[in-house]
Amino acid sequence: MRTTLLTSAQVAGFVAAGYLRLDGVVPDELNDQAIDVLEAGIPRSPYGTPVAKAYPEGSFARRLIELPAVAGALHSLVGPDPTVDHHAVHVREPHNGHAQPLHADAIIDTRMDAFDVQLMYYPREVTADMGGTLVVPGSHLRRINESDTGRYQNLRGQTRLTCPAGTVMLLHHGIWHGGRRNDSDVRRYMFKIRFNPTVPQVRLWDTSDLDDPAVAAELGRRFPWYEQATGRLEVHNRVRMWRALINDPSFDIEYWTTRVNNRPGRVA
Repeated sequence: MRTTLLTSAQVAGFVAAGYLRLDGVVPDELNDQAIDVLEAGIPRSPYGTPVAKAYPEGSFARRLIELPAVAGALHSLVGPDPTVDHHAVHVREPHNGHAQPLHADAIIDTRMDAFDVQLMYYPREVTADMGGTLVVPGSHLRRINESDTGRYQNLRGQTRLTCPAGTVMLLHHGIWHGGRRNDSDVRRYMFKIRFNPTVPQVRLWDTSDLDDPAVAAELGRRFPWYEQATGRLEVHNRVRMWRALINDPSFDIEYWTTRVNNRPGRVA
């Protein structure tokens, strides 16, 4: 299967922001089939089922995740042969006045050397009045438990997804997000799959640009909700994650991670 792997700069952007957008990558042929498929429901499998068993060859979900851009991005982030943690179809009815509280999925997950990826697929265009999925860029490494952030209504720099039909988002499992209310006259559909890696997540992408200055620039990016001082914590956590992803414990930005890891005389 032909795939298009991500670049180092793109993966660094994912590490910084906690998500990657692939706008309009799903062809109209699949988008046109999607609503009937999602309405009928996609059979669930036990947690941790291999992709080939969860989604038989030729099935809608299998064709979706085997699209070159999607398959390449998934390989770059979770590697070959991930397992399916679970999937869900989310439908928001027209003029539905309820929005999800801001949350992160599941329980607190402190892994830096591994992470799950959630795929979110939007078969129809999502306009501003349809609400879309709200995401707080760069929040994924600020660990919370589920709806700990539910009391917050708005954060500076948050994004509310508007996108063309056939858009796929890949999100780090820890990102703060929530489905917004739908003020339009049409239903809003989203299909979500959570993938678990089965191999070490080390240099799985196209690393030919690993030394490009754009990589460090992405990893050092700030987001509007950060305070000046506490924003350093996010950069520090990104460095820890990037060190694991490239298997290089010497990588650093502004010496912060080297400083806090300094333990002279300690035996590992």
